[in-house]
Amino acid sequence: MTDLDDIPAPQGQLTLKLLANRQDTNLYGDIPGGWLVRHMDQAAELAAGREAHGRTATVAIETMDFLCPVRVGSMVNIFTAVREIGHSSIKIDVEVWIRQPHERETSELHKVTEARFVMVALDEKGRIRAVNQPG
Repeated sequence: MTDLDDIPAPQGQLTLKLLANRQDTNLYGDIPGGWLVRHMDQAAELAAGREAHGRTATVAIETMDFLCPVRVGSMVNIFTAVREIGHSSIKIDVEVWIRQPHERETSELHKVTEARFVMVALDEKGRIRAVNQPG
């Protein structure tokens, strides 16, 4: 019998869910890593914006490894979890999990990558501000 803690599962809350389409592919028909990073950044910005009550910007992305490819037709699920809130920065853990096309078990997800995004809160003029001040 498998202990439930041994089964990998997404951490955080589902922030974005999208379909990997044919128009998202590179020359070889693969979904490129940059496409995933773009959507991970959007998810991090959504999560950070909720905490900062306004505009945020990415200042750093920590280590990212890709564990499996994303194929056309995959359902891409991006999860976020706020890990640390500083004076003007917010660290967000972002995970990408997919459901492969034609997967028999519709609840089975495969982890693709994860990274920590460091975001800063911005005021209406684009200057860094405290997280707890309105944007």
